[in-house]
Amino acid sequence: MPRYVDVVRGKRLPKWLISRSLPLEYDWNAPTRELWERHEEGMARYSEVESLQDADNKGQVADTASSSLLDLKVDLGRRIVSDCHLCERRCGVDRLAGEKGYCGCGDTFALSSYFPHMGEEPELIPSGTIFTCGCTIRCIHCQNWEISQWRERGYDVNTESMAAIVEDLHRKGCRNVNMVGGDPTPNLSLWLSTIRNVNTSVATIWNSNSYYSDEAAKLLSGFIDLYLLDFKYGNNECAEAISDAPGYWDVCRRNHLTAQDNGELLIRVLVLPGHNECCTRPILEWISESLGPWTRVNLMFQYRPEWRARERSDLRQRLTQKEIAEARAIAREAGLLNLVH
Repeated sequence: MPRYVDVVRGKRLPKWLISRSLPLEYDWNAPTRELWERHEEGMARYSEVESLQDADNKGQVADTASSSLLDLKVDLGRRIVSDCHLCERRCGVDRLAGEKGYCGCGDTFALSSYFPHMGEEPELIPSGTIFTCGCTIRCIHCQNWEISQWRERGYDVNTESMAAIVEDLHRKGCRNVNMVGGDPTPNLSLWLSTIRNVNTSVATIWNSNSYYSDEAAKLLSGFIDLYLLDFKYGNNECAEAISDAPGYWDVCRRNHLTAQDNGELLIRVLVLPGHNECCTRPILEWISESLGPWTRVNLMFQYRPEWRARERSDLRQRLTQKEIAEARAIAREAGLLNLVH
């Protein structure tokens, strides 16, 4: 993840800061279709500007444009929320009018906690993790179910206050702002508005279950430096039965490919008891074949039965040493060469 590391070290500009400095005139009253066309034009220019910035090794903060590509992303995000399709579920509720869909999120952050996290992957720590309530899926074994399923209500935070939190974490030595949940997808529009108001050059991390829409993926491009994506299931049947995530296998593969094209990628694979052949194997083989053997992968063995996990016989117990050894053997057979240890 060389570009992310350079952003952390101040040798490159974070993607959002390039987007904020890239002038882009548009009519905010124009039809949404026209704004997406302008976004596509802006992203083509963005790619050129980022390449020039990186080639010149320019890590200094860029000037903010009066009307920028990041501004357009903010406006498009607000439009999506008014007929919400940030996640693949595409509820279509008007969250700006107070309606709430499957995720339960509204038009402000429901903040659970934030702190410098020392338990993440080594290249991330200390990580400026910000946990918000709500999620786009319902994993019956969720270890953060109090946050994801609204047992904890959090407290309302607007985008200006969240920007101050981001700056505070960076000032305390955090390498990044780590957008977490639940899942950050329902808050993408809010995150775009937040980061637009940040006045420090901080790397952005999208810490997601990967169940976001194609439109959300477009908004993430030119905004996120490092995609920290879960790859939960190797087929749609397990995804729907355990996490109520129809079509997850297809959506997840699409979003991992898009993430690799638009930023850098670190994948988390939580090994579930009894799911090595149906999930672990197809996931790791697909990663190696489609993303490459040097893709950074965290093969995780810390599963424990939480929330409603005991409703399924296969999820009532922790992993056995045999299952852990099998998963490691699958990773070797798949040819993966860059595992987190």
